[in-house]
Amino acid sequence: MTWFNKLPRLVQLILLLIPGVNWITEMIVRWSTFLKKGGLLRLIICIIVTIGFGVILGWIDLIWVLLFKKLCLQ
Repeated sequence: MTWFNKLPRLVQLILLLIPGVNWITEMIVRWSTFLKKGGLLRLIICIIVTIGFGVILGWIDLIWVLLFKKLCLQ
């Protein structure tokens, strides 16, 4: 999680813009956040991202990063 937030904004947007890279980035960031902070909501989001809806959540996160400079539900 912190490694993603430390990246320059342009790099974050590029990682979330490319669909395949988007899904992998979502999985890494979401699972690392869950492992560090825990929580039922984070676990549910991790499962949703892992089963294939990560690309859709990634597009939502792309807009969220543009507006709020962090991933949604982080």
